[in-house]
Amino acid sequence: MNKLKIGFPKGSLQESTLALFKKAGINIYVNDRSYFPSCDDEELEIMLVRTQEIPKYVEDGVFDVGLAGYDWIVESGANVKEVTELIYAKSGYRPVKWVLAVSENSSFNSVADLKNKRIATEVVNIVKNYLQKKKVKAEVEFSWGATEAKVPDLVDAIVELTETGSSLRANKLRIIDTVLQSTTRLIANAAALQDDWKKRKIENLSILLKGALAAEGMVGLKMNVSDANLKKVLAVLPALKNPTVSGLTQKGWVALEVIMEEKIVKRIIPELKRAGAQGIIDYPLNKVIY
Repeated sequence: MNKLKIGFPKGSLQESTLALFKKAGINIYVNDRSYFPSCDDEELEIMLVRTQEIPKYVEDGVFDVGLAGYDWIVESGANVKEVTELIYAKSGYRPVKWVLAVSENSSFNSVADLKNKRIATEVVNIVKNYLQKKKVKAEVEFSWGATEAKVPDLVDAIVELTETGSSLRANKLRIIDTVLQSTTRLIANAAALQDDWKKRKIENLSILLKGALAAEGMVGLKMNVSDANLKKVLAVLPALKNPTVSGLTQKGWVALEVIMEEKIVKRIIPELKRAGAQGIIDYPLNKVIY
């Protein structure tokens, strides 16, 4: 049987990636004592690996595909093919940022102020490239962890990953610039994309994962409406939404169905009821394929 080998992120992205795959219809079962999860898709062979290592393993053909942050693709310099961008992170559906931060009471206000200073980070290559573009010479050292605690006693500034900036603020740090914005990418080995079966399997995986992300925060909304009230009900719906309207067996009535943001649905359901809609149902979505 053909198998597609996947490098699956272990660590901060693991749980959110497992949830995304589940919404895509692919159930992965992780055993804490094994790096090889089981899966209900027998054509997938999955291994848990630190996301920092995945790009190089994909480049070398150890994996056909992998999920890794754009930051680690850039940092590693790996020659891989990007299949699709998947905008999700550890705790939300948004990009993450590597930011340049200093002590909150520091006199440094821009990267130019860090000339000949010391910066600690996990992404040394990214920071060196950033400094080169800014034409600032500074010492960049690799940080093995606890990076936020190193300012100002050990280093003058850090470049650290953040989603909301709350951890930096809690450690009395102030952001002075964004070095790189990153999202998760589905990446592939060039040779795998030359194999017809693997290419199709990768494309299928991409479609399902993108569909699962597109469904995030969306719900389906169904209701029955009399012809007499249809205009009033349609007026309640957001102008950009085009509902499906189909006739019912009961003369003078139609069924109306639309997909929309859950945050809007909870606000307009009472208004739909007042406008004459009946049998209103909202239901969760796993995938929306455009």
